[in-house]
Amino acid sequence: MPLHRLTQIVMGVPDPEATAAYYTDFGLLPVSADAHGGSPAGGEHLFSTSDGGDQLRIIRSARRRLLQLGVGADDADDLDRVAASLTSLGVTPQRTPAGLRATDPGTGVTVQVEIADRISQEPHPAPPYNSRGAVGRVGKRAPGILRDAPVRPRKLGHVVLGSTDQEASEAFFQRGIGFKVSDTVPGLAAFMRCSTDHHNLAVQSAPVQFLHHTSWQVDDVDEVGRGATAMLEKDPDRHVWGLGRHHIGSNFFWYLRDPAGNYSEYYSDMDCIVDDALWRPEVWDAAHAMYAWGPPPPASMLAPEDLAGYLVGAHSVTEGGR
Repeated sequence: MPLHRLTQIVMGVPDPEATAAYYTDFGLLPVSADAHGGSPAGGEHLFSTSDGGDQLRIIRSARRRLLQLGVGADDADDLDRVAASLTSLGVTPQRTPAGLRATDPGTGVTVQVEIADRISQEPHPAPPYNSRGAVGRVGKRAPGILRDAPVRPRKLGHVVLGSTDQEASEAFFQRGIGFKVSDTVPGLAAFMRCSTDHHNLAVQSAPVQFLHHTSWQVDDVDEVGRGATAMLEKDPDRHVWGLGRHHIGSNFFWYLRDPAGNYSEYYSDMDCIVDDALWRPEVWDAAHAMYAWGPPPPASMLAPEDLAGYLVGAHSVTEGGR
């Protein structure tokens, strides 16, 4: 597909310094101003992943929210196609030196479509497992328990956004930007992709616009567990949900909470869709969509605690973000 990855997200939070400290603990690599040609500016924090480059920018805003979502395209012809598709929806995109941008009315997020290199990842060989009738590891301990290096996310896999107009958001991302549907939960969420990963974006119906979570790929389930364990050793209150395995996407997961209230997920073993003709999107009911096994999801997974404050006007849900 001409779209091929998420490039960078811009996250707005009330306290960038505290949030930046959290994502440093999470394993993202801080990018210094000198390493980035004098940017980012004071009060902003930029982070990179091992394989995806500079993928998270944190800036100050009155409340937590996702301000911008970057999507990679191959060439200028792809940008022209996106521009034409958005225009057909009545959305006028803004051309930029790097590509084009437009704002989804349902989530309030500005999408920046830009020409970008595709992510190239070195294969990570599966560790040898012992299973019924097949012994892959003899006379040695499992590699996963011998690792001691900090967990480093490989790339930004997906984001989940709350939309006050899910139908409009689905049209914007699918018919406008060019995302493809992988699975749906009617009336609740649509899981969409702009790469070969099962989903790079999920839009869920919500009473306010908000960022539900960001999701970061690690090598395997041992890295999911090791990363979450290290985070919880520093602060047990970071725990939200995990360890488990999703039905939709099939991935292992563990969710944690940053100081602003956003959730961040370690994941591994996501479904891969390299041929659209070989994938059949399914319609799921909410009871079976969230997980195949693991602890039951807390109520805050569907309705984070701070949303009530936005609903009663404790925070502005329409401010521009900075």
